[in-house]
Amino acid sequence: MEQAWIALALSLKVAGFATVISLILGTATGFLLARVRFPGRDLLDTLLTLPMVLPPTVLGYYLLVLLGRRSAFGAWLQDTFGISLIFTWQGAVVAAAIVAFPLVFKPARAAFEGVDGQLENAARVLGVSELAIFFRVTLPLAWRGILAGVLLAFARALGEFGATLMVAGSIPGKTQTLSIAVYEAVQAGQDDVANTLVLITSLVCVTVLLAAGRLAPGRIANR
Repeated sequence: MEQAWIALALSLKVAGFATVISLILGTATGFLLARVRFPGRDLLDTLLTLPMVLPPTVLGYYLLVLLGRRSAFGAWLQDTFGISLIFTWQGAVVAAAIVAFPLVFKPARAAFEGVDGQLENAARVLGVSELAIFFRVTLPLAWRGILAGVLLAFARALGEFGATLMVAGSIPGKTQTLSIAVYEAVQAGQDDVANTLVLITSLVCVTVLLAAGRLAPGRIANR
């Protein structure tokens, strides 16, 4: 039972950090693509959405190639900052954040595109700065759609398996998240541990999905 709670704590930590990263980058990128037209915008949208459809093992392989010590970027991180992300919980955060990113980015872009531009123009006429318009007009009108995406991203990061396993491995107490612990328990024939882990994971994910459903823009509009 102790193994289950350790894996849950690690999963919540990884999912929490990954969700914060996805929230910041996804909201900023969603706002950019919703408001700025430039050549290659559709291609960039496709590339940013790619982690949603790529097999997790393929994504994990790409991250291994990018972050490994033999790569230019991985070697630079190691030599400059002494950072090695492979087989660490921070590496699991990176993998989960990339997988969860599209689930924030797509709803954020849709939410920003749904904001009435006349309200923003009215604020400009009153002399409000662009930064103030974003935080006082645009974001308050789009926050429910963004938050729904954030909850879905958290659930996705919490259940991430393939990319996390390839990048962070399965080190009990250090990188073994709930989904990986379930796999290891099944492989070891520990059905009682597997049942406990599956129940905990299912309860957390159902709770998050119910909350996301209540915040969905379409449901809000029908109230």
